[in-house]
Amino acid sequence: DTYHRSGIYPRKCPFVIGQEGGGTVLQLSSSSENSDSSTLQIGDRVVYGAFGSYADYTSVPIDKLVPVPDGMDMQTAVACMTQGLTAHYLSSSVGAGLARPGDWVLVYGVGSGTGQWTAQMCKLRGYRVIGTTSHAKLERSSREEKDATTSAFGCEELIVLENVPGKSYASYSSVDIPSKITEITGGKGCTLVIDGVGKSTYEISLKCLAKRGLFVSFGNASGAVPAFPVLKLTPQSAYVTRPKLGDYVATREEFLERVNEVFGWVMDGKLKIVVDKVFGLEEVAAGHEYLEDGKSMGKVLYKL
Repeated sequence: DTYHRSGIYPRKCPFVIGQEGGGTVLQLSSSSENSDSSTLQIGDRVVYGAFGSYADYTSVPIDKLVPVPDGMDMQTAVACMTQGLTAHYLSSSVGAGLARPGDWVLVYGVGSGTGQWTAQMCKLRGYRVIGTTSHAKLERSSREEKDATTSAFGCEELIVLENVPGKSYASYSSVDIPSKITEITGGKGCTLVIDGVGKSTYEISLKCLAKRGLFVSFGNASGAVPAFPVLKLTPQSAYVTRPKLGDYVATREEFLERVNEVFGWVMDGKLKIVVDKVFGLEEVAAGHEYLEDGKSMGKVLYKL
């Protein structure tokens, strides 16, 4: 949402911000009777991935709606959408054929957001996960939980970074991350580097790759990755990709496959969901500032 608001991901103005939500079905169009989703009924609890969710009422294409499982609360279900689905495709599809169970994977920002989800899902896939987080988030987690350890973040190894002065987010120059990766992996490097930070970390990421490793740049938390010469990939015969969620939920079938696996992991207790803070819809600005200041420790939601 902050990317759309700031123009990093351009949208035609004016537009209603928000790309996921949840609620109760109030009305169904007559054309929905012939839809693959025609089992939906008025009054059903649903979540969705579609634009325009910062509103009291949202018109959503029926193939973007998913029933909320019995026994799952609405906040958890909404949290499973954008971040959960992004983590799902990052951990299961982007590196398919390159990474295998037992391979090392580096995931940035495991103390919050999509990184938190991705680390856990990579572990479920059998990868050995190295995560990064800031001292501030580790300390906050230690205060709020009894087991704020590497395993609590879904990681086998955790690289703890100093904070940017006056901020909650990490300084990626405070620790020699490539040297740490070399030490942890016995010199092999990481088969996958999953990087949602962007401008501050892309050069570090390239140095952390194993031979024929894949650099996955999926976010811009510190700014967009600038253009760089492909010769930078030569030392490790590396690959690079810049994926987006829409291309990994391109069909109704793929969308449901991912959602249902994420829901299943949550219901089985295999995936830990952290809803960090809930703002009122009138507090949109405060919520965006909270995210952009790097304060979040999980999912940030708005509630009507």
